[in-house]
Amino acid sequence: MAVTLESELVSHVIHDGELNSRAAAEAYIGGVCFKQGPPTLIGAELEWLTVQGECQASGPSAAPRPQLTALADALGPYAPRSIAPDSPELALPGGSRVTIEPGGQIELSSAPFADAAQLNTSLRDDARLLRELLESRSIRTVSAAADADRRPKRLLQLPRYRAMEQTFAGIGPFGKLMMCNTAATQVSVDAGADRADIAARWTALYAIGPALLAAFACSPALRGAPAGEWASQRMRAWLRLDNARTRPPLMDWADPILGYSRWALDVPLLCVRRPDGTGPGANGQPANGHGADTGWSPPPGATFADWLTGALDDEVGRRPDRNDLDYHLTTLFPPVRASGYLEVRYIDAQPGDGWTVPIHVLDALMSSSRVVAQAITIAAPLAGHWLDAARYGLADLNIRSVAVELLTLAAANASSAEAAREIEAAVQRCRSGDRPGADSAAAGTRTGGPGADS
Repeated sequence: MAVTLESELVSHVIHDGELNSRAAAEAYIGGVCFKQGPPTLIGAELEWLTVQGECQASGPSAAPRPQLTALADALGPYAPRSIAPDSPELALPGGSRVTIEPGGQIELSSAPFADAAQLNTSLRDDARLLRELLESRSIRTVSAAADADRRPKRLLQLPRYRAMEQTFAGIGPFGKLMMCNTAATQVSVDAGADRADIAARWTALYAIGPALLAAFACSPALRGAPAGEWASQRMRAWLRLDNARTRPPLMDWADPILGYSRWALDVPLLCVRRPDGTGPGANGQPANGHGADTGWSPPPGATFADWLTGALDDEVGRRPDRNDLDYHLTTLFPPVRASGYLEVRYIDAQPGDGWTVPIHVLDALMSSSRVVAQAITIAAPLAGHWLDAARYGLADLNIRSVAVELLTLAAANASSAEAAREIEAAVQRCRSGDRPGADSAAAGTRTGGPGADS
């Protein structure tokens, strides 16, 4: 779902797509998920809720979800094949590609850029064109990280999403909410120059996560969520939908590359693709575009490692190959996902064009090994406190203090004067306890340190 930064396949580990051992699979994951090289590129993915027609109530997302046919007509040659099987799936002029999420959310996945300002300019131009295309069919985008007005409803009837919904429904209420009623701002950065650099950047992105989650939390309402006041209902849904899939045991990993590779194999399967002649094409969508459900739900609790070692021979009828492993990796949803680059997934969709700010912040905090080390030190008191950050946000004074200090560090290391000004405005907002898009009168405070629920 995020920007694609090119990574080389590890052809010497697996030949002809075969997986012959767990060790070979771990080595393959380490090679394709953590591309080594000087970190120079940054990309982003923007998501919006969508509505069609007039709102029938006061909420911004109270209007109906758009028809998939209307989305396909509006997007024309830019439509993804998940909704238009014969589409050429062209990139927008700025290089961004359009995809559709299960509940009709629309997203732009940027091309990678060497400069955050260029990335923002390109995304802003592509987002403007996207809005114009959608408005031709009376479809509007809503800049909200969580749908406060509509019950979750899945529009995409594809086997991947059917299997996902079925699996998550057996765990709790958050799976369908996440799939259909949330939107994020995702930022992707290169993994690092070597294993030591990768370890530092990985550690930093996880350490700063709770503070940045709180700094940009702006989804206090999510219709259908269990009762409770949360600064980020979107992140609450992600953290609670499937612990094994969304919360890797980082504290046990001396080496993030090895740790991630082992963890990935032990995450339960979310879906198993069935080779029946309608198999998946690009992005895991059926090649014929019709989404015929061929029974992609896996045996309950079975992991990729189980499948690899033969434990599912009777149920599945075949052993997995490299393509199955590549696909499994797209069903992992940790706060930072390794996809050749490091994909930051913990920031809410921002009001208006506010998404430029977290892009500048992450660009600045990853700008040098010195800044990375400083960020880790500043964020250390909050490392791992995801649920506290999602629940209390900036209302917790300790979380607020760390967020302000991190953003101040980012402003001091911004790539341009304009980026520094945007970040400094966010520093002032956070210092006042305001969420993005909210006035200061609505902000409250909470004293005391992070609780034990993280």
